[in-house]
Amino acid sequence: MEEIVTSTLETMVSGVDKEVLVEIVKVIQKRGLSGSQGDWKNFLNFYDKKFGDSLSDPSKRSVDVLSAFIKCFNQPKYVKFFGDIIRQYTNYKALDKYSSQLPDEESPQQKLVRLTMKHPLYRKHYSFRFFDDKDWVVVPTYYKSKGKKSKNMLAVDCEMVLCHDDTEEVVEVCVVDKKLKVMLKSLVKPSKPVADYRTEITGVSAEDLEGVTCSFSDIQKSMVKLLRSGTILVGHSVHSDLRVLKIVHHRVIDTAYIFKFSEGPPTCTPSLNSLCEAVLGYKVRKEGEPHDCRKDAESAMRLVLAKLEHGFDDLINATGVPEFNSPVLLLHKIPAETSWQELHKIFPQNFNFEIQDNLKRQGSFYSTRACFKDPSEAIKAFQSLKGQEEKDSVGHLQKLVYLKLSTGETTGFYVRQTTIPPTPEDTVSVPNNTSSNIAAILDSKRRKTTPSSAEIGEGRDRKAQRNHLSAAATDNNQDSCSKTACLSETCEHADEISRLRRELIAREEEIFKLQKILAGHAGRE
Repeated sequence: MEEIVTSTLETMVSGVDKEVLVEIVKVIQKRGLSGSQGDWKNFLNFYDKKFGDSLSDPSKRSVDVLSAFIKCFNQPKYVKFFGDIIRQYTNYKALDKYSSQLPDEESPQQKLVRLTMKHPLYRKHYSFRFFDDKDWVVVPTYYKSKGKKSKNMLAVDCEMVLCHDDTEEVVEVCVVDKKLKVMLKSLVKPSKPVADYRTEITGVSAEDLEGVTCSFSDIQKSMVKLLRSGTILVGHSVHSDLRVLKIVHHRVIDTAYIFKFSEGPPTCTPSLNSLCEAVLGYKVRKEGEPHDCRKDAESAMRLVLAKLEHGFDDLINATGVPEFNSPVLLLHKIPAETSWQELHKIFPQNFNFEIQDNLKRQGSFYSTRACFKDPSEAIKAFQSLKGQEEKDSVGHLQKLVYLKLSTGETTGFYVRQTTIPPTPEDTVSVPNNTSSNIAAILDSKRRKTTPSSAEIGEGRDRKAQRNHLSAAATDNNQDSCSKTACLSETCEHADEISRLRRELIAREEEIFKLQKILAGHAGRE
């Protein structure tokens, strides 16, 4: 048995790119795993008497050294684990090669997949570190050539709740096909205690989940069954849905990426609501109305169908793209123990503003927004803050400010402008006829596909409909799943850029912590 496993390992690692071997070794290091020659440093001292572990960075080691270390893990469980990582990179490169070398053979759907992949935010948002979490599943896609050419599309939307450990869990899922037929719609019972149901956004309350038996695992299995054989997954910022579902699936069309927008830098993306208004001629929801999984999934699919049919290569004036003059300031890296009500003291009393209470938590910090009556007030308020002006990693102006709390303690956090000042290449005029062209092109299509005003404005009883569909979907979607992988680099030098960004963020975190300690000492003095 051991000989078979060793032979399989040797076959797996032979001819594999160095970047993949480096990734495997880094995962081994992070998990603290040991092979037949111990951990990574022990192996280096044994294998390389000259340098030992003095050069422990895997990326600085040769392919031969990396391969030899991986071969020390000659157990079946490691063979499967390493195989998943290797297949992820191999399959991604196969897809990229297929798309770049055979552009004439690409389907229109696959071209939108490639357009998604080329977006500047793609690598940041779709680089899932699934190796370190056993709950992630990988959708098999590229073992058969027909999987590469599949034109089948499904659109997904999820609603998430916030748990007490500051993580998010899926609470509702809806999947529709290109004919807008519901393929899956179900409420999901969270596996951890819920801190905030976000009912004003999700439309889901604790009462809605009474009697729900569909688990996270059930939804994963149903999703994998739907996505096999090369199915393309459509969604608006669909990386958020994949992340909460813990699913790695590479063939995606992200509606936030595939249109060209008239305002803001390339990294600005519009809301689904404003994009639908600009392209399809209607809003998904009214202001203040909670999200509806089915409507959002249907709208994402409609956007893709419109793109396939009409192109929409002209610039689109989507109001959801952040404006250069925004009446909002972002308050972030606020310590979790700091009450958001105390944040009102950060600005002088002569400013009229409101601190939003829908806090975005991340680990031991949270963020929120200060909303002013107009952009000029926001600018003046930002200028009134004491603190040195600096730029964050994407160019936003921000200040590190300190606030004395009612307890007598001092806390520190960042206040940031929400937009980047425009540059000549970012400021592009919108063709005057863009909106009218879009409206004219889609006028006849909207009569067939756009919900009526009654359906949009009123709708049926959402809870009753959701519970009915949830029961049906749960009965029809309980299957097993298989695993593979497909994710890697999207452009030259991406690794180096990513590394530099991580270093910058790490340094910002370190500076922030040191400044917070200093602020604490200053407060006590």
